Amino acid sequence: MDDQHLTEVPLARTELLRGHFLHVVRDTVRLPTGAEATREFVLHPGAVMVIPLLDDGRVVLERQYRHPMRSVIVEFPAGKLDAGEGSLACARRELREETGYAARQWAFAGRLAPTIAYSDEVIDIWFARGLSLGERALDDGEALDVFAATPDELQTWCREGQVIDSKTLAGMLWLQNVLSGQWVLDWQDNPAP
Repeated sequence: MDDQHLTEVPLARTELLRGHFLHVVRDTVRLPTGAEATREFVLHPGAVMVIPLLDDGRVVLERQYRHPMRSVIVEFPAGKLDAGEGSLACARRELREETGYAARQWAFAGRLAPTIAYSDEVIDIWFARGLSLGERALDDGEALDVFAATPDELQTWCREGQVIDSKTLAGMLWLQNVLSGQWVLDWQDNPAP
């Protein structure tokens, strides 16, 4: 498909902010019409989300205070890729650090772009099963509760607006379709990162 009539061409970039977590830029672009415009957005190294499946059919979730929302949010375990880190290695690390679980089997599900209007962030979605519980290793200043819920409970919370995190809502879509057999995963025993 030819998208030339939709594509904006980058002409210049100005750095607006480089903080500990956020890197914000302003690009000058040439529009398909030939006019110029600016686009401000956040550069992001990428992230992962893990949908951990317990042997009893429940999923592992977290409750974490998210300052921009001024609220405790229910979400699947997730985290930002470290420099040079692969997606699966990050998924393994985040699952262990945040929940204490390690997984025997992993399956890559897909990707999502949660905030396409103002960030280039892409989140890889991983499923994990064959879980064994160990010790958590939270980052300094990180506080979260880990709990398990049935897929039906999570689906109800999504429908009723108790779960508003976009990656978790997308994760619920994947979970629902995997459990129904509509979407099939390629499970691997301890694949190489």
